[in-house]
Amino acid sequence: MVPIEKVKEIISQYQSLEKELSSSSVDPKLFAKKSKEYSRLGNIILVAKHYVNFENEKKDLENMLKDKTNDKEMIDLAQKDLDELIKKKEKNENELKLFLLPKDEDDDKNAIVEIRAGTGGLEASLFCADLFKMYDKVCSKKKWQLEIINISKSEAGGFKEVIFSVNGNDIYSYLKYESGVHRVQRIPETETQGRVHTSAATVAVLPEAEDLDIQIKESDLRIDVFRAGGPGGQSVNTTDSAVRITHIPSGVVVSQQDEKSQHKNKAKALKILRSRVYEAEKRKKDQERSSNRRSQIGSGDRSERIRTYNFPQGRVTDHRINLTLHKLEEFLSGEIHEEMNQELRLKEQSLKLENLNS
Repeated sequence: MVPIEKVKEIISQYQSLEKELSSSSVDPKLFAKKSKEYSRLGNIILVAKHYVNFENEKKDLENMLKDKTNDKEMIDLAQKDLDELIKKKEKNENELKLFLLPKDEDDDKNAIVEIRAGTGGLEASLFCADLFKMYDKVCSKKKWQLEIINISKSEAGGFKEVIFSVNGNDIYSYLKYESGVHRVQRIPETETQGRVHTSAATVAVLPEAEDLDIQIKESDLRIDVFRAGGPGGQSVNTTDSAVRITHIPSGVVVSQQDEKSQHKNKAKALKILRSRVYEAEKRKKDQERSSNRRSQIGSGDRSERIRTYNFPQGRVTDHRINLTLHKLEEFLSGEIHEEMNQELRLKEQSLKLENLNS
């Protein structure tokens, strides 16, 4: 049962925003945010109104059934309408429950994704590159904009580390389920005896933090500049363009040297640093709200093994929901990534509903 007062609050908030947005008194800085909330509430407003009016409509139909002056045809029609009204009420209640589930305030944010090679040496770096290619294809399929921030290549042609940002609609709500340890089981090209090796890479998905989300004081930062390293020859940077920024209160350190411009490196480093500090604060709050943490699949510990990619068997398994897809190549090409993501979302919704009902 959804408390009627909560539903009335939805209607009241929608009407208030409608009135505010139609006037000229809205703060321009808040217009986009209020418009987005108005649009979100608009998706459920008819359901909310039907739910609030249910008791009155039910009473009217019951009175028609009790009225002995009505003929059989009228009574049958009223009974049919009542049955449909009760079914509709159950459907509306389920929709409202889902709507009222605690929302992750960062779901509509862009994201910064960090992939790092873990155990497994050069093979792990190749897997790190495979994961990046997978996310690149997913982003391309969804028409999201992917921008590489930093890449550190390995001797084998893979990546020791790759950091990139993703821009679009509701990015974090989708990618947050990718945080954790990804494990691969396959025969490396260098393996002469055909043995299957196990390697791993870690993925961290951070909501991209804006200045409004977290205030970082200039006095809390230590900025060091140094000469960027390179393979030699003409590509060696002869100026101090590389930047290392330390956030003193949290100890978060970010280095950036991809760009030839010190100014651009500093801007990229600050972008990553702001998101890392914001995510650390967010994680701290989630840990304080233990019930909220138990209902979240998409904000697990980065040290948690979340998925295994088994090449000999052609399968990918997500350990959080015990789901196995026997279409590994399709998954890595981004074709059926949505299928896994949808199951993760449904599982998280069911956990949140359990918490809401208890």
